[in-house]
Amino acid sequence: MSELVRFGVSMEKKLLHEFDRRICSRGYTNRSEALRDLVRDRLVELAWEGGTGEVVGTLTIVYDHDVRDLTDRLTDIQHKFHTSIIASTHAHLTHHTCLEVIILRGSPETIRKISDALLAAKGVRHGKLVSTTTGKEF
Repeated sequence: MSELVRFGVSMEKKLLHEFDRRICSRGYTNRSEALRDLVRDRLVELAWEGGTGEVVGTLTIVYDHDVRDLTDRLTDIQHKFHTSIIASTHAHLTHHTCLEVIILRGSPETIRKISDALLAAKGVRHGKLVSTTTGKEF
C-alpha cells in the first residue's frame, strides 16, 4: 500500500452532517474511505472526459431477439471491434427478450463508438454504458 498523507478539510456543518448521514447509510465506517472513493470516482470521470489513456466499461443492452437480423447485426458490430471487447455474456429474460453485458477496454472514444453503434441498432430496447478504470492509476 502506498504512503498515506493526512490533510484537513473544512466544510459547513450542515454539509458535513449530510455527508456523514449518507456515507453511514452506505456502510462506510469512516470519512476517509468515503472521500477516497469520491476522489477515485471523479478521477475516472476526468479520464473518460480527457479521452486519453486506456479505460474500461461495461455495456448492458436489452433487446428483442425476434427483430429480424438483430442478433446478426449485434454480432457483426462486436466482431468489427473485437480488439476492444474483452468478453460478453448473454441471458434470456423472457421468451422474446435478451440481455447482454459486454466488457470493453480501450480509449474512451472507441468504447463510446462501440456503445453507440450497439445501442442504435433497431430492436435494442434499452442500454447503458458504465464507465470505469483499469485501476492501474490508483
